[in-house]
Amino acid sequence: MASEGLRWTSFYAQAPVCSPSRAALLTGRLHLRSGMFGRHTAVLFPDSRSGLPTEEITLAESLSDLGYTTGIIGKWHLGHRPQYLPIRHGFDYWFGVPYSNDMDWNLPNGLEPRAAYFQPETSYWQVPLIRNDTELERPVDQTTLTKRYTEEAVAFIETHQDEPFFLYMPHSMPHMPLFVSDQFSGQSTAGIYGDVVEEIDWSVGQVIMTLEAANLARQTLVIFTSDNGPWLSYQTHAGSSGLLRDGKGTTFEGGMRVPGIFWWPGMIEPAVTQEIGSAMDLFTTVISLAGGQIPTDRPIDGMDLSPVLFGTGSSPRETMAYYRMGELFAFRQGSYKAHFVTEGRYGLPPLRTDHNPPLLFNLDEDPGELFDIASTHPDVLTSILVEVSRHRTNLTIGDPLFDSRETP
Repeated sequence: MASEGLRWTSFYAQAPVCSPSRAALLTGRLHLRSGMFGRHTAVLFPDSRSGLPTEEITLAESLSDLGYTTGIIGKWHLGHRPQYLPIRHGFDYWFGVPYSNDMDWNLPNGLEPRAAYFQPETSYWQVPLIRNDTELERPVDQTTLTKRYTEEAVAFIETHQDEPFFLYMPHSMPHMPLFVSDQFSGQSTAGIYGDVVEEIDWSVGQVIMTLEAANLARQTLVIFTSDNGPWLSYQTHAGSSGLLRDGKGTTFEGGMRVPGIFWWPGMIEPAVTQEIGSAMDLFTTVISLAGGQIPTDRPIDGMDLSPVLFGTGSSPRETMAYYRMGELFAFRQGSYKAHFVTEGRYGLPPLRTDHNPPLLFNLDEDPGELFDIASTHPDVLTSILVEVSRHRTNLTIGDPLFDSRETP
């Protein structure tokens, strides 16, 4: 996909953890607007009371209105109660799990959670496998998840190949704990993480080959991205952020800059772009490509990336806001990024530090965020602060839904 499509080197998840990122992707809105965040709780859990509000308009609902059949194969993590499931948010079909594969703990006495991550057994997590609103299996056999997701995705495409369709396929892994099928176990030189990635790579290949076999490749836009960076506290089980700083849970580049690959043979020329894009922009871009109308009854933060996809212009996205737990930690404008607050996550440094004046980095020259240039570029900081003020104008923040949880 990367060699045949358009690869973005400055593509972002909207948050450094999964639930708010997924909400932004599917609604085209900052997750703060819908309340899909927490001041004390980072993501949704099996004891969470809430989920994606009914009044939010999802990409699936918008495409359904345009005559598309919509499906999700994989992890949802936007609310597990019946009223919040995918089939209540515009999806005609769902096969997958309601939240992360490390939830619903069921550890044997004496086994520490960290040890369970490194030597996992399916029974340690009572995660259900669901089709539409029917529980099929609990706990799901996680060694089969990637394979079964792939089989379901292929079947969905083949079933709906003669009509417009939208398939959202959020894999459960490589989120910890890591499981892999027998076919891929021990096949990589990078341990279990490498095995998992190779199986996901195979899965993507199966989807691409199914489209090609059905003569749909030139009619189908395929996008590959992620919801946050690597969980670095789990070392070799987490992957790598490369030269980017830090990872999941942080607002450094390693926490939110993610892969962004757009593949559409005959329509999108193979290239690499340094333009800025966000998974939140997929909502606006896809609806526009499908001939639909962007909702006008609410603020939509996603932008149409079509000019970059088709080589007709620059990205309309010139800025990026980096939020953590509902707080603006950093802001990017063009090549420059200002940090107002820095903090590590999951027991990793640095400790929380509020910066006045903010730190400033040139991400084109210093993507690892190593060299603070604030003292020599006060004009850039002033420009960013003006843009932050504009960003906050008319930004109505919803109540933090993730903080509402069942009491024991």
